[in-house]
Amino acid sequence: MKRHTILASLLVAAVAPRTGAAQDGKTFVAEQVDRHASEYGAIAQQIWDWAEVGYMENESSALLQHTLQDAGFAVEAGVAGIPTAFVASWSNGPGPVIGVLAEFDALPGITQDRTPTRAPLEGKPAGQACGHHLFGTGSTAAAIAVKEWMSASGQRGTIRLYGTPAEEGGAGKVYMVRAGLFDDVDVVLHWHPGNENEAGASSTLANKSAKFRFRGLSAHAAGAPERGRSALDGVEAMDYMVNMMREHVPQETRIHYVITYGGAAPNVVPDFAEVFYYVRNPDPANVISIFDRVVKAAEGAAQGTGTTMDFEVIHGIYNLLPNVALQEAMHANLERVGGVLYDDQEWAFAELIHKTFPADAPSLETAAVVKPFHVTEEGSGGSTDVADVSWVVPTAGMTAATWIPGTSAHSWQAIAAGGTSIGEKGMVVAAKTLAMTAVDLFLRPDLVAAAKAERLERVGPNFEYHSLVGDRDPPLDYRKPAGPGGR
Repeated sequence: MKRHTILASLLVAAVAPRTGAAQDGKTFVAEQVDRHASEYGAIAQQIWDWAEVGYMENESSALLQHTLQDAGFAVEAGVAGIPTAFVASWSNGPGPVIGVLAEFDALPGITQDRTPTRAPLEGKPAGQACGHHLFGTGSTAAAIAVKEWMSASGQRGTIRLYGTPAEEGGAGKVYMVRAGLFDDVDVVLHWHPGNENEAGASSTLANKSAKFRFRGLSAHAAGAPERGRSALDGVEAMDYMVNMMREHVPQETRIHYVITYGGAAPNVVPDFAEVFYYVRNPDPANVISIFDRVVKAAEGAAQGTGTTMDFEVIHGIYNLLPNVALQEAMHANLERVGGVLYDDQEWAFAELIHKTFPADAPSLETAAVVKPFHVTEEGSGGSTDVADVSWVVPTAGMTAATWIPGTSAHSWQAIAAGGTSIGEKGMVVAAKTLAMTAVDLFLRPDLVAAAKAERLERVGPNFEYHSLVGDRDPPLDYRKPAGPGGR
């Protein structure tokens, strides 16, 4: 029997419906999460160990699916043409349909042991540097807790967990939105690991990415260089021109790239090279226009170096739409739950991590604090494919202090804390908050109506969703390395 089956069986054996539950629904779901926190912690840490990258999260996805199936959910796997995507539903008759998002992919190129000092893991190509092992498991915990409350109380409606792969650059949710999987949902909830506890209304950056592939002619770099046309020259010429563009784009724009393949030996003129670009801006229209300029730079680079170029759009995502009505309700629940409290051992671990941060990093005490409510309309920071969901369904989210205050996402410090009880405590905060907010949504038709009205006001009455990836299929191989001659 696989470990994920054992873990899921342990969890379902512990989760028994409580009949005659006249207690407050929010107390009920919070107690459900607390009662099974250790089981959920074991699931999260198993996904941390696997650290599977986008569209390759086979074990991680299967573990969450088994957990939900054993808790009574009906699971549809392989949705939207993505083997690791799934939808898990539990219905108690007609009523509101509330969705919860769950991510589980890791990031390539960064690893770390569960220690407060730098300790990369040899032979491990990826790590949970964005905490998605906690994200997916915490959302699963929330969905199961809500299901138990609905079963015990007779509450009508549907609770639905969306297993969403490849958030890190693969835009899994975009393909799920495009496939119509959210068409019948009233409200969607999500969360994300972080270094603070907050549930304000804010936006993100829209984002479009592509892999630009140059092809030339190989030759002996010393013996017959005149016969060669370097594909790497094409990449470098493109990078030079795009870097000059930075002075002439809106200041909120972010452009970043990595050369994924540049050749194998200095004495061989490379006939293939590849560079992977991201273009971000708060406005999707700006992203599209700037991306088109990046393509023009690539075309010019190919012409100037005597090479050819083609590109593959990997992902494209909108900016996140804030929903103040929903966020106010979620913030109230987060305040009720409270922040993360360290025990002595966790405090000692946190102090060692904290020493690696700049002097102005937030103090450790802020892990226990819930930040005041705020509304920020302009997108900043990172991007998320949750954004596309928010354009078609009212959506609300939060962050919980799964990491040491001052931690940046995509860092070894995030991997380290996420692999300990500190990460698990933040996950529990998030699971309780999401579950309590779902209780609000089932019991308050006025809140659902207000959330829907706000989304409609933001998108406009004539809005029709069109994804920024066009009609391409999900890029299931986008994490596979490039090599000579292309892929």
